[in-house]
Amino acid sequence: MEAQLFTKQPRNIPKKELEQISSEIREDILMMLSEAGSGHPGGSLSAVEIVVTLYFVKMRHDPRNPYWPQRDRFLLSKGHAAPLLYAVLAKCGYFPREELKTLRKLGSRLQGHPDPTKLPGVEIPGGPEGIGLSEGIGMAFAAKLDKLDSRIYVLLGDGELNEGEIWEAAMCAAKYKLDNIVAIVDRNGIQQDGLTEEIMPIEPVAAKWKAFNWNVFEIDGYDFDQIINALNQAEQTKNRPSVIIAYTTKGKGVDFMEWRSEYHGKVPDKESVQKALTKLKRGYS
Repeated sequence: MEAQLFTKQPRNIPKKELEQISSEIREDILMMLSEAGSGHPGGSLSAVEIVVTLYFVKMRHDPRNPYWPQRDRFLLSKGHAAPLLYAVLAKCGYFPREELKTLRKLGSRLQGHPDPTKLPGVEIPGGPEGIGLSEGIGMAFAAKLDKLDSRIYVLLGDGELNEGEIWEAAMCAAKYKLDNIVAIVDRNGIQQDGLTEEIMPIEPVAAKWKAFNWNVFEIDGYDFDQIINALNQAEQTKNRPSVIIAYTTKGKGVDFMEWRSEYHGKVPDKESVQKALTKLKRGYS
């Protein structure tokens, strides 16, 4: 695939095209996981529209020059959702789409969690929950010191908010008025072993972030207009970091996976995957 250039803003991509891209990304996620026979479908599928909007509408980045200093950065703190990041990077042209079939295979650049030393477009190693926001704050600081207008976007899992490091980082970003960082919480309500509110309740989520002096937006994580509007408002906010709490569905787009905690880290059999792919190609709502 020839690399596309996303170095200018704004990019007015029709909603229908964004919906089509999102459907294709879901198909690639399912294909990758089926080929690998392992991985994390639920949290990869839940955040598709958010990551598609960042890469195709909002962020400045250049697949031909992945380390362009003026680029915006996307940090996948919930590293187990690597199939989502890989599918989007391939769609943008960072590497050939055919390579997606090598997910989790011996010698592949597409590890179970992202590795920036192996794959262009990956900013941080994924794995330990809770570290992404701290790493993003470091990048936001660096951009300020270098007088760059780069913006940093960090995707967090809602179960990840159990980690104390998240709240230490939240205090730090507010103290130093880092208005160039945006945290996005994939609020799908389910973590590895069950419902977030049964394992370790995190509500009231919005009130917590407000108490840490963050600018807070609550949106439907599948409404492109709401996603874009929140990102635009966050960019206009001065002297405060912003967080977008995006309400989503674990396993979105595959009816038998939706709201099922077992599909956090379980891949369905090939026959079930094929049925899901057929539905997606017909258009799932």
